[in-house]
Amino acid sequence: MEYDIFALQHDLAKKLTEKRFYHSLGVQSISFAMAIQYGYDVEKANFAGLLHDCAKYLQDEKLLMKCEKYNLPISDLERRNNYLLHGKLGAYYAENKYGILDADILSAIIYHTTGKPDMSLLEKIIFTADYIEPNRSSKRIPDLNEIRKLAFDDLDKAVYRILDNTLLYLKSEHQEIDNLTVEAYDFYKTQKNIEI
Repeated sequence: MEYDIFALQHDLAKKLTEKRFYHSLGVQSISFAMAIQYGYDVEKANFAGLLHDCAKYLQDEKLLMKCEKYNLPISDLERRNNYLLHGKLGAYYAENKYGILDADILSAIIYHTTGKPDMSLLEKIIFTADYIEPNRSSKRIPDLNEIRKLAFDDLDKAVYRILDNTLLYLKSEHQEIDNLTVEAYDFYKTQKNIEI
């Protein structure tokens, strides 16, 4: 890969809020560490982690407008919950603004919020790193430190715990749930036979 990580960081620092930028750096650093732990390409993990929220500076209605402009697929649930579109638009920007052509990186950006069944190693790394990065508060997520440890011991189990927590949270807040998240949860519970 011949991308310039510093140029990407510099560009994102101008676009994202300070909090979102530091979150992205946190996801980048955890993705890098997890790639080392699991024998994955550290450069790909580095770029995917940094760019996962590259479209999150846009307001919800702008996300929808941009996705329509670029003819990206939009589900009915995404039309009602536009914030879910930042993964799809982020992958579009990663490819078309930043020149990232690697399909694994683009897919990890698309699915970092919802997850999906049978995720690739990079998809699991970015999905998990987004949840456990150092700027997340263990006061808001009571078992966060346990999941952080699990992420470096048993990645599938960490993914399952995150999916479980996410579904519990969305149900408690009476928010709509993306079918991909439910399908991912069912996959890791049944196919991987994981129990909490």
